[in-house]
Amino acid sequence: MNLRRLKYFVKIVDAGSLTQAAEMLHIAQPALSQQLITLEEEFQQQLLVRTKRGVMPTEAGVALYRHAQAILRQFEMAQADVKSAGHSLTGQVSVGLAPGTGASALSLPLLRTVRSVHPDILLYINENFGTTLSELIMNGRMDMAVLYGDRPANGLTFQLLANEELCLVAPRIMRIDGPTVSVAALREIPLLLPRPYNYLRKYVDDGFARMQQAPRVVAEIESATTLSAAVGAGVGATILPESTANVVAASCEATVHRIVSPGITIPLSLCLSDRLPLSEPANAVKELLLEIVAATQQGAPLAPID
Repeated sequence: MNLRRLKYFVKIVDAGSLTQAAEMLHIAQPALSQQLITLEEEFQQQLLVRTKRGVMPTEAGVALYRHAQAILRQFEMAQADVKSAGHSLTGQVSVGLAPGTGASALSLPLLRTVRSVHPDILLYINENFGTTLSELIMNGRMDMAVLYGDRPANGLTFQLLANEELCLVAPRIMRIDGPTVSVAALREIPLLLPRPYNYLRKYVDDGFARMQQAPRVVAEIESATTLSAAVGAGVGATILPESTANVVAASCEATVHRIVSPGITIPLSLCLSDRLPLSEPANAVKELLLEIVAATQQGAPLAPID
């Protein structure tokens, strides 16, 4: 087995088609098919099955795909480290930031700092849902991500950065008075929340459960633009971390009320692979990211870690 065959296999699975993969790799399809046959012979397993829509990995193929991504990623990191030895840090570093979190405010400071301190590092920033980002890290396709959650997961580690307080963002027509609102007072308020698998929703549901309540969800929305428009139109209120709540409220002329009795907080964490070490460039970016987070906590609405 060699790295080229692993690269070919990953490309075939990603494309879902031998023909498309051959075109992207700029090789003849019969040659690509022969590489796949050789790989299956080496593992003594069928790795792909043909369907009307293309090809799909078997269970063995899924397992190999996961390991192949990690192997190829680690080889890329080794190349970058060897090339940069004794020189300024170079290479690609990928950072995921969950949208609608305090993480999104880190993108511009991180870009500026990396450009200033390590100008030869190519920084890739991906704003996506936390579940997607964590999966990319597990598969070795992303170096790190700042996202909600700190619950143990296979293949991942979480470094707690801060705890964000959750706030109610309500249309002005609801006429909610005061800077705070209790969970009990939210019983009849129509809420616009993300789907149950979303980390934010999980912490909201847990906060309500402590009071033996359930949120009155009238719509599930995961688009920041649609959420702001819906709150502004009076369709319902929403619950967001304080850093994001203030931004959304300003965009739709809503009011912000910190949730109390009990207060609900959500952890903002740095997510890393517990199997693949960071390359030198990625480790340098991680240290800069942690410095930015520490500086941000001193002036931004992120609750210090207990």
